[in-house]
Parts: sequence; structure tokens; C-alpha cells
Amino acid sequence: MDKKLFIQAVMKYLLGIILFSVLLFIPAGTFNYWNAWLLIGVLFIPMLIVGIVLAIKNPELLRKRLNAKEKEAEQKSVILFSALMFVSGFVVAGLDYRYQWLVLPQWLVLAATALFLFAYLLYIEVLRENTYLSRTIEVQENHKVVDTGLYGIVRHPMYTSTILLFLSMPLVLGSIFSFIIFLIYPVITVKRIRNEEEVLEKSLEGYSEYKKQIKYRLIPFIW
Repeated sequence: MDKKLFIQAVMKYLLGIILFSVLLFIPAGTFNYWNAWLLIGVLFIPMLIVGIVLAIKNPELLRKRLNAKEKEAEQKSVILFSALMFVSGFVVAGLDYRYQWLVLPQWLVLAATALFLFAYLLYIEVLRENTYLSRTIEVQENHKVVDTGLYGIVRHPMYTSTILLFLSMPLVLGSIFSFIIFLIYPVITVKRIRNEEEVLEKSLEGYSEYKKQIKYRLIPFIW
């Protein structure tokens, strides 16, 4: 891995930890917010492991995952709404902990943690199957349709995994009010998918045939 990519990866990783900490611990008014430590652990420890593996085995995919500059104008609004959702959701979770608006049972927090880890495994499997998987909507050089594994079940397994990840996050944090805010994410995802498929149908050879072959976008037998 080249030096520039290494520095970029480390900086984004550290900034992510700092941002999460600021958004959670300051509203909570304490570092004794065990739910926040739990989320940071189950999110950033696997992220570090995946980052190291990609840096060694597939630095080009790591570079794609670090690039968040959207070329599609419609997606800029999607990114903005997603950012607002994250900020408000985490701040509300911290305030919920501080003022104990509604305390969720521990079994629900642990169940959400298990769901989060399962979703992360799905995410890792998608990364393994699709080496074209950038964070932005684009058709890359020599880009081919991936139709095996999870892509043989739904057309957008990455979004399936991220929906599970993001809906489990507020429950790991122990906040039903934050969960309500994060319910915006599936709506945002539907909008993103529709635009993405328009781009892929126009620019990616074989994608129209793939759509006919794989009927469901996110959830088998539902949508």
C-alpha cells in the first residue's frame, strides 16, 4: 500500500472514532456511557481488521471505499440527509442516556449487537464478492456485473447490510428515539438505489439482463 493511501486510511479511521465520541459522549455528559463504548467497539474493531486485510490483499478496493466524492448530483442530497440523520440520531441517543427518557432492556441491546455483527459479516462478504464496490455511484473501467453469491439473491446486498447495520446502531446505544430517526435511512436508500440503477442500466453492459434475472433489490420476496 502506498504512503498516501495509508495516511488517508488512518486519518479517516481516527476521525471516525473522534466524531463518534464527540456526538455520543458530549450529549451524554459522561464517558460512563457503556452503550456508546459497546458500539464503538463492535464498529471500529472489525473496521480496523477489514481495513488491514484490504490494505494487504486489495488496496485498490480500499481506495474505492475511502473515496466518498459523488459524481451524481442527485446523490449529493442523499449524502446530506444521511449526514443529518447520523448527527441528530447520535446526539439524541446521548441525550436519551443523560436524561433517561426511555431505558431499553439489556436483552434488546445485546440482541441488536448480535444483529449488528451479523450485518457486518454480510458487509464483509459483499466486499469479498464485488471488487468494483466503491462508495460512489460510478461505472469503472472493465466493470462487470456480479451475479453470484449474495448478488444472486438480491441486486443490492451492500444496502441490505447497511440498513441492518444502521437500524441496529441506535438500539445498541439503547435509544428508541434515535431508532426512530434512523428509520429515515431505508427511505434514503430506496432513493439512492433507484438513481443508481438508472446509471447502471445506461452505462453497465449486461445490467438490464441482470435486473430481469434477479427480481428483488433489497429483501427477497418483498422488494
